[in-house]
Amino acid sequence: MKKPILTLEKAREIIKTYPTPFYVYDEKAIRQNIREYRDAWSWNKGFKEYFAVKANPNPVLIKILQEEGCGTDCSSYTELMLSEALGFKNKDIFFSSNETPAAEFKYAKKLGARINLDDFTHIKFLEECAGLPEEICLRFNPGDNFKISTAIMDHPEDAKYGFTFQQLVDGFKILKSKGVKRFGIHSFLASNCLNENYYPSLAGLLFKVAVELKESHGVEVSFFNLSGGIGIPYRPEDKKADVYKISAGVKKAYEEILLPAGMKDIQICTELGRYITGPYGELVVTAIHEKNIYKNYIGVDACAVNLMRPAMYRAYHHVSVLGKETAPADRIYDVVGSLCENNDKFAIDRSLPKINIGDILVLHDAGAHGYAMGYNYNGKLKCAELLLKENGDVELIRRKETPQDYFATIDFLNVFKK
Repeated sequence: MKKPILTLEKAREIIKTYPTPFYVYDEKAIRQNIREYRDAWSWNKGFKEYFAVKANPNPVLIKILQEEGCGTDCSSYTELMLSEALGFKNKDIFFSSNETPAAEFKYAKKLGARINLDDFTHIKFLEECAGLPEEICLRFNPGDNFKISTAIMDHPEDAKYGFTFQQLVDGFKILKSKGVKRFGIHSFLASNCLNENYYPSLAGLLFKVAVELKESHGVEVSFFNLSGGIGIPYRPEDKKADVYKISAGVKKAYEEILLPAGMKDIQICTELGRYITGPYGELVVTAIHEKNIYKNYIGVDACAVNLMRPAMYRAYHHVSVLGKETAPADRIYDVVGSLCENNDKFAIDRSLPKINIGDILVLHDAGAHGYAMGYNYNGKLKCAELLLKENGDVELIRRKETPQDYFATIDFLNVFKK
């Protein structure tokens, strides 16, 4: 059973000030999680976690992670702006994007961010629009199938990201000839992976590439970015990934592949988002309608605008009914929102306790790729975000949108004249 962040009593108290729907994040749990994660990598002297801003771009949460030693992983101009505003600079920012506009490269270069190039042609593009920095990272796509033991994890050749191996070799040679002094390799081959062998297998692949680059081409790699990919247990029966076991597997590959090649003090970086905040944010909603036709529906006061993963991916988010956590789940419901789209369903054929109008429901594991993926289809407005602080107080960290926000980009048309 998943335990909600809020009790029924606490939720009712909050709703008096901040009506549902709203997101709530658990500060204490987020801090404990990132401390545990960083401790797991303490064997690597220069280890750095760059929080994936796209997962949750709330500045209050990012500031918490900054206090815990994280940098930011950015992939757009506005994410760079947010990082700069929060005081991140230089190597505290990792800029990893694709099909990148010149303005974004210029901004990243200005901030001194670590720049990760996604394509061979971007070498010339970056040089012409912003100049080459002294340190550059290249994203590697190994092609073929990516396997862990005998299991196929993903199909990199179907992904739009990265350099082929020969492009990687040629790219590093060109960069070295142009005066670039430090090099990194980045790769991202899986998403939301609970297989604890993913990072060790990826690291082993990248370490072997680095050894070949050094021994055959005279290019020395000084850091690796394993990107994201570690998943979270969305379903109650899922097991949380053991980051100590994962890190130990990477360490083993490090010692077996890099050290014999004379490569030591090599920095390991990651770019997790989902694992860092995902389990510690929830969407809190209220049941406002019940409909019984060919199926039984519970309509809530949120929709896919607030959490679109179920509509987009048929992704599973566990549902709790506050105050009924231990009640028999003897009813079958579809929990739905109000969009004029039939995929606007948070849960389908879900076993839940009897739900009454006014009951408060919690959608778990929404702390990453939840609010961030929201949109304004049907003219729906995004909800507020709250932080449950370590002392038990609740802080508003993003107000709910208003109709004025929705119409702000067309206010110059004077459609709504008084």
